[in-house]
Amino acid sequence: VKSYIIGFILSVVLTAIPFTLVMNGDLSKVTTIWSVVTLGLVQIWVHLKYFLHLNFVTEEGRANTFSFLFSALIIFMVVGLSVWIIYESNAMMMY
Repeated sequence: VKSYIIGFILSVVLTAIPFTLVMNGDLSKVTTIWSVVTLGLVQIWVHLKYFLHLNFVTEEGRANTFSFLFSALIIFMVVGLSVWIIYESNAMMMY
């Protein structure tokens, strides 16, 4: 339960900071975009660590991590190749 509470608090903070940056508009557009992207990547790491418990410390954690990475690879390939096929099919259409 402790890791879920820590993860929840970090997720709320990592969501509130970009929201505040965008709503205030004090920073330049480029700085705001880079800040939002960076904090988004940190939030992905928080979700993977605290909610999905992906780590390399335990044997079960390593197995979960490799399963997640393999699933991400397969999803990336299916989506990427589907988009490629659709794009190429559209390029071959007669207008």
